[in-house]
Amino acid sequence: MIKFKRYLSPDTYGIICRTLSLAAIVVLAAACANIGNPSGGARDEDPPLFVTANPPQGALNVDKTKVTLTFNELVNVKDAFTKVVVSPPSRQVPRVASVGKRVTVTFDSLMPNTTYTIDFADAIEDNNEANKLQGFAYTFSTGETLDSLRISGMVLDSRNLEPRQGILVGVHSNLNDSAFIKTPLLRVAKTDDKGQFTIRGLKEGTYRVFALDDKDNDYKYENPEEDMAFYEVTVTPGSETVETTDTIFNALGEVDTVTNRMRTRFLPNDILLRTFNSQIRPQYLAKYERIDTTKVFFKFNTRADNLPELKVVNPAGESIEDAVIERSARNDSIIYWLPERLVHADSLRIAATYLRTDSTGNLSETTDSLRFYYNRPKPKKAKKSDKQKKISVEDSIRNITLDVSFKTTQQEVYLPLEFEFATPLAKLDTSAFRLEEMVDTLWKPVKSPFTFMQRDSVSPRHFKVEYPWAYETKYRLAADTMAAIGIYGKPTRPISQEFSTKKEEDYCSLTFHLSGLDPAIPSFVELLSGSDAIVRTEPVANNSVTFKYLSPGKYYARLIEDFNGNGEYDTGNYDLQLQPDLSYYYPKVINIKKNWDKEEQWDVFAVAIDQMKPNAIKKNKPAQDKRNREQTNENEEEEEEMFDPTANPFDPNSKNRRKTGAY
Repeated sequence: MIKFKRYLSPDTYGIICRTLSLAAIVVLAAACANIGNPSGGARDEDPPLFVTANPPQGALNVDKTKVTLTFNELVNVKDAFTKVVVSPPSRQVPRVASVGKRVTVTFDSLMPNTTYTIDFADAIEDNNEANKLQGFAYTFSTGETLDSLRISGMVLDSRNLEPRQGILVGVHSNLNDSAFIKTPLLRVAKTDDKGQFTIRGLKEGTYRVFALDDKDNDYKYENPEEDMAFYEVTVTPGSETVETTDTIFNALGEVDTVTNRMRTRFLPNDILLRTFNSQIRPQYLAKYERIDTTKVFFKFNTRADNLPELKVVNPAGESIEDAVIERSARNDSIIYWLPERLVHADSLRIAATYLRTDSTGNLSETTDSLRFYYNRPKPKKAKKSDKQKKISVEDSIRNITLDVSFKTTQQEVYLPLEFEFATPLAKLDTSAFRLEEMVDTLWKPVKSPFTFMQRDSVSPRHFKVEYPWAYETKYRLAADTMAAIGIYGKPTRPISQEFSTKKEEDYCSLTFHLSGLDPAIPSFVELLSGSDAIVRTEPVANNSVTFKYLSPGKYYARLIEDFNGNGEYDTGNYDLQLQPDLSYYYPKVINIKKNWDKEEQWDVFAVAIDQMKPNAIKKNKPAQDKRNREQTNENEEEEEEMFDPTANPFDPNSKNRRKTGAY
């Protein structure tokens, strides 16, 4: 500092000293304020951008079997086998790989004069933040022309309107019904997370459109257990030039520039496919077992029109014709309650004759010799230290009598009282049963007659009592000893079951007034819980439907157009060219309070079908957008044409809506 002072004036020296002091303070303050690691900047939320390709996008006369795509950053291809789709499809699936900023697709061979489309869906993502590039596709041709027409639309589940994600959609130029079963689809695409699809590279012509959950990757509907959909009317792809508006925003998110430009719209862009499962299964015996000493169980793979015929082979000479049958409504689950003479046999061999699907797909009669075993538990050896257990009188009586179990002690006023016996009955004295109500602390017989009956023909152990129950009342069903005797000779003990009904104000009701329906088509409404499960079902009459005696809570609703009027939802059948019954959701949640009669106006087609189902009960929800998915690519002249949300194909006045089952 002495040397500086020798050559500088006092004023200059003072300025330098003050400047150095100030700089030291600033550096010290900055060091104190930044104790942690330096920031890496804002999170990257931009998907990769396509830069170039070899051969170029839309190239003609391509003879190379390897395609290289380059992007602006490091990329990965996620789930290439399930997401990347190549049209036209081939048995040898092209190999897809990513290294650095490049994605390569290698073919074993290429067909001449063919337009190829590689649809990546959302498989391409950046290496660091996994931002997905949505709806990217690459096209080239091995001939002189590039087929550029497209069709687009959406695939929903016919029953619950869930978007079908990752399902195959394709076309056939062969318009015969058998083409979908016998030959692979001509050109294909897969749906995105919203159930939307675009099939590219189409020639001019007429096509049929299909959707297929292609489990065996053969691109055809050869397995009837696969979900599928078919569009009844043929489509002819085309295009039109339309004027669109582009809005450019500045860094603050404010509108900077609004410009108009001309673009190409590919049509049709509103195809709606509803997938269904035909429920056609090969018929065979899937399982059989002896549940206990009294019954044997048969489980078939699918519903059957006839019950199997059983014959006891061993013990010889015994019959099973007098066994009591308990079965499901579809005849696919059957329990045979054995005659008492067979209960004590630890081993049974039974010849079962039933219909089974053969190698040609037809039902043929077959007989299986089946063995049923029951391993009786071995008695435990008594130890000297063990105390002799006493059997109570209650347990002794229970072992020699027939139990009766009731469904609930809280009886709904609109339902019958239900109960079941432990075994089927050999004898029942309905006159021995009494229905009583409590009046001023005393049990008195009910004033009106009640009906005592078996619940249905398939459940011989289940019974019900029908009666016009009063609100807020206590009831008792009583019977004397031996009112019923089971097939194994056990009688019932005295029965005394008390139950009560709710207050009138504990209930609420809901009425829908519907509009837009075709009065010629029967329909019914399903009231749904928050898990999309059916709570109640009521038919539509005079464009309205009412649900009485509801418990308070939140509900959703679904309308079914019941074309055959059987009161049930029916799936489709491609062999018979039958579409499934059509479903429509009420687009809002309904919250009902106690003692409240609520009415809702429901214009069935006021909301587009892909927006009908409330998000709260959707299971296949699309991934949330981090930013707008529409990415502008300066190197690609044509624009993606997906499902057009501005179109209104769900107009109830559409002539094809009912005919095709599409809208």
